[in-house]
Amino acid sequence: MASPRRFIAALLASLLLAAPGAQAAVTVVDDAGRRVTVQQPARRVISMAPHATELLFAAGGGARVVGAMNYSDYPEAARKIPLVGSNSVIDIERVLALKPDLIVVWHTGNTARQIAQLEALGVPVFHSEPRRLAQVPDNIERLGQLLGTGPTAQAAAGALRAQLEGLEGRYARRSPVTVFYQIWDQPLYTLNDAQIASDAIRICGGRNVFGGLKVVAPEVGIEAVLKADPEAIMAGKRVDPANPGLKLWEPYRSMTAVKRGNLLTVNGELLTRPGPRVVDGAAALCEALEGVRQRRG
Repeated sequence: MASPRRFIAALLASLLLAAPGAQAAVTVVDDAGRRVTVQQPARRVISMAPHATELLFAAGGGARVVGAMNYSDYPEAARKIPLVGSNSVIDIERVLALKPDLIVVWHTGNTARQIAQLEALGVPVFHSEPRRLAQVPDNIERLGQLLGTGPTAQAAAGALRAQLEGLEGRYARRSPVTVFYQIWDQPLYTLNDAQIASDAIRICGGRNVFGGLKVVAPEVGIEAVLKADPEAIMAGKRVDPANPGLKLWEPYRSMTAVKRGNLLTVNGELLTRPGPRVVDGAAALCEALEGVRQRRG
């Protein structure tokens, strides 16, 4: 039989392990391949990108986001979160005052200098960089682990995976549609295959005509687009009347996209912001490209 002293020590140890807040440290690997460890579930989180804010809400941690970057406007509750800066400047003093125990950054949207400043604070930093639709639910699950909201995060991730499987099963093997995605018109910019919108095009059975370019958001010329002769040209809705948007292409009546009426307005925010709503954007895109197929002669 164990001695009374050993018995009491074992009992105290078990009580400490079972006590509220006494949880083991959690480590995940982020999208930069770095190990991120929190000693206990994160309670005060700063989001350094709009998509990261959406991911945190989806993972069940919306109430724990104490600071965010500009344009963090979804869900509605995100609009009330105090701002800590923009993609050009961060208020480090404000960040410190909020006493975060986790910071979520975005390599594409935050500068290397900004990320270095944040990492120097000694707070765990999670790099969120989904470039494929399937990586969005993965991000939600890993953030859920860091937040200690695993069941909520897993449910949200599972629902997104089911939607993606449905889209890919329905559209991925449809006859290909060549697509030019215009993200800006003056000058003319597009996206390559490293951006998540291009993966949405792929899942819908499309092919980004400039997907192989090395720059994520390359500038291209009108002549290059004419040479590629995409079957569809898509762009986000523009509210500035000074910008031509898709009307830029109307004079080029010999283009396949113009001849067939395939100048498509899409929700650019949904397609390019790598958060949970990108799946909804992909679903709308798939329907649009199905319309392109139906307009073939």
